[in-house]
Amino acid sequence: MQKKAIADEKKTLTVFIIALLLCISLSLNTVNAADKYIKLPLRAYTHTGDKIEVLEFFWYGCSHCYEFEPVIEQWLDDKAEYIEFVRMPAVLGASWMPYARAYYVAQHLDVLDKIHRPLFDAIHKENKRFTDKKSLKYFFEAQGVSADVFDRAYDSKDVQDNVRYAHSMGQRYGLKGVPAIIVNGQYATSAAIAGSYDNIIDVINTLAEAENAARVKLAP
Repeated sequence: MQKKAIADEKKTLTVFIIALLLCISLSLNTVNAADKYIKLPLRAYTHTGDKIEVLEFFWYGCSHCYEFEPVIEQWLDDKAEYIEFVRMPAVLGASWMPYARAYYVAQHLDVLDKIHRPLFDAIHKENKRFTDKKSLKYFFEAQGVSADVFDRAYDSKDVQDNVRYAHSMGQRYGLKGVPAIIVNGQYATSAAIAGSYDNIIDVINTLAEAENAARVKLAP
């Protein structure tokens, strides 16, 4: 009887906790749906000096990231001067790692203009998959990067450090999916939160403008 009472008590407590968490979740979702962004509990350090950092987490294998890319490219043509845009490949699993390394190899070699959009296109238009160093090497070679140069960059400390940093930043922000936008280390949004890609852009512009106004006000 005593064991049954304890079991019933545990079951009741579990149900209560689940119900409490559900209520909290629903409350948060209501707030987020109204504001179209989440204010993070702690502001993360940014690396853009006096400019407002807009950070995009993405994954080359993500169709939503591919759809969002032209929206971001158009916004980049018109963004405010006080904004600095930073891309960061998300690393949410082992299969995401080669794509993150591909991005940082291209950055390391200063060939992002030859690699970034063509790699997206190869995956989503041509249904190609790049799951390891060998397949990525072939792709880089097709874009004019020699095999030796690619090998040195792929295995370089700079690229490895950047991939580790991207992974740690995803964990710090509690990243669950992509594309995701972080504004000035303090606000997060996505299509799921904002409702559409255009709404994401509106959120970025509104928050960045407010952050810049606050920065100017505090400047000596």
